[in-house]
Amino acid sequence: MSEAEARLYRVALPMRVGFDHPAARRSTSDSLVLSLTVDGVTGLGECAPRAYVTGETTASVTEALHRVPMDRLFARLREVPPEKLLARLRADGFEAALGLDVTAAGAEAEGAEGAEGARNNLLCLLETAVLDLLAHRLSVPATDLLPDAGFPEPATLPVSQVLDLSLGVDTFLDTRGPFHFVKVKASEDIDRDVRTVVAIRDRLGPKVPVMVDANMSWTPATAVPYARRLRDAGAELVEEPLPRRSWDALRTLRRESGIRVMLDESVCTLADARAAVAAEACDAVNVRVAKNGGLLNAARLVAYARSAGLAFQIGVQVAETGPLINAGRALAFRSPDALTVEAGQSDRFFPGPEMIVSPRPLVDRRANTLAPPPGPGFGMRLTPSAAPWAALTWADGRWSPITPEENPR
Repeated sequence: MSEAEARLYRVALPMRVGFDHPAARRSTSDSLVLSLTVDGVTGLGECAPRAYVTGETTASVTEALHRVPMDRLFARLREVPPEKLLARLRADGFEAALGLDVTAAGAEAEGAEGAEGARNNLLCLLETAVLDLLAHRLSVPATDLLPDAGFPEPATLPVSQVLDLSLGVDTFLDTRGPFHFVKVKASEDIDRDVRTVVAIRDRLGPKVPVMVDANMSWTPATAVPYARRLRDAGAELVEEPLPRRSWDALRTLRRESGIRVMLDESVCTLADARAAVAAEACDAVNVRVAKNGGLLNAARLVAYARSAGLAFQIGVQVAETGPLINAGRALAFRSPDALTVEAGQSDRFFPGPEMIVSPRPLVDRRANTLAPPPGPGFGMRLTPSAAPWAALTWADGRWSPITPEENPR
């Protein structure tokens, strides 16, 4: 075995249950998993690029990865003691700590929207793999990779339930409880959405928060009347109702509808969050590790939200398949003041032997609660089911494709 190796997996697992919302319909996963091995210690990272969120795709991130100087990354991992490197990552960020220009590599990727958005999933892929490797070296859980925000770490966390367009409201209410927080994916029919919220309120009463996620499907002309109807039906928040970064229209919506606004696709970077606050465009932000450029950048966004008086949710990308799941859960356990936590549905999407990691990232569906990641790091290893998805291997200074003969499906 080489002293330094990397392997990239392009994972497109068929989903046992589909997931539909106004911005996308998904029936397979779409993520990249990166395995880094240095002197016999392996770290796993993951990203889940979505073109409608950051402009990135699995193809563009893979292309950008070829421009990352892996020799420099591996040299840094060898030369700097893990305690010092983790401290630098927390203080200075991934690029400065590792001496890499990930922004430049990502900005050249086809289809990306610009330097900031273009790098986020590439940065997440690299950073999560490095953090997991450091945690294995230090024998610490993933929560210890993050700065201490001063909150006691809970034993478990309640998670939200998401009603997407593939599931009827009665089936949802009959099968997905107990309910701590409900997110409703909006349809193209506001009357249907109002009926859905009314049905949820009738069954669950006034105490369970209900949010409607429009995924950028409303217009400035429809937003205020739609929001008022949903507010009157019992919704407390709307998520990303308008096209991304519609700051003026979002401010108008908040002022005229009386409903709180959470932003997701509009807030990919800390600069986005500052612009939203300056424009009085939101009350809350959805923090997702891949969308926001890795675990440490996501933690910085959470810290900014607290300082700016914003609520925040720890969210997920649909159909995460590996370490990204436990990276988000680590952030959640460092952020027990979150409005809610989305645990994802990997147990429902991939219930069979095709899951590429072990142990499986579970949710206690009897209580709809989470336990912390088992550790060290994200507490996962690849299973034989990952092998067919291997796309590239890096050794001896270069990336090489893995042929179909090497990973038959």
